[in-house]
Amino acid sequence: MTATVLILNGPNLNLLGEREPEIYGRESLTDIEAACRAKADELGLSVEFRQSNSEAEMVNLIQEARKAAGIIVNAGALSHTSIAILDALLAAQAPVIEVHLSNIYRREEFRRRSYVSQGATGVICGLGSQGYLLALEAVAKLRQAKG
Repeated sequence: MTATVLILNGPNLNLLGEREPEIYGRESLTDIEAACRAKADELGLSVEFRQSNSEAEMVNLIQEARKAAGIIVNAGALSHTSIAILDALLAAQAPVIEVHLSNIYRREEFRRRSYVSQGATGVICGLGSQGYLLALEAVAKLRQAKG
């Protein structure tokens, strides 16, 4: 049975490729999903790729995936505001990798604090969509190390 990784995308990420391409790039979320599925296949993983503009739905998805092979989360603006998402991630028994397309530390001051980071095993930011692929590699390596 193939191990499943939840890749969860938060508010407004459904607008990738259209919204502020100078910051977030020209790839759509569908493009990122296709690249993640191909990378997961290479790594012997499967992915459940989801996007939600709802904090409550994101919490529910994290709770459902608590025992997944891993959780990769780009919570978008909720990274900086959601203690509920942090609490759900802290209850997860899977490794959590936080991803941001842009380098949040080179942006507005309010973006430099991420509650999600406090519940993450690792954080990848500023590498565009490549961050998702690196996160999948990290989950695969963490699974190997766990044995």
